[in-house]
Amino acid sequence: MPRRRTPKQQRRAQRPKDVLHGPGGASGDTFRCVGCRLEVPLAAPGTAHRNHCPHCLASRHVDRKIPGDRAADCGGRMRALCLSARQDGEWLLVHQCLACGELSTNRTAGDDNALALVRLAVRPLAGTRMPVRALISL
Repeated sequence: MPRRRTPKQQRRAQRPKDVLHGPGGASGDTFRCVGCRLEVPLAAPGTAHRNHCPHCLASRHVDRKIPGDRAADCGGRMRALCLSARQDGEWLLVHQCLACGELSTNRTAGDDNALALVRLAVRPLAGTRMPVRALISL
């Protein structure tokens, strides 16, 4: 479990990773989404390494402990379950692997589909009996 940082401590900047995405381990500048099958560029605003599709938010189980390490052997499809927020306001996607069941978090990128992110954010409210008028008044 990671240590909690005090507000005085600054988070260190992400370091760029040399990740091999192409066939046979060749480097590439795009990858194909396992969910919607669209070509996704690796360059993403707000993150040093993209690991999810900005359109459908699906991912592949390739990272083990450190984001960008590509050390997981599973390779299964990961679906976005929900969103979480850090104390500084940054949103995180919570993914679950459909093959092995492992949970992981991924930083959202600047070009992620805003509608898909909001759908994940309001999903917990869909099952409640809270009246719509009460939600609108918020």
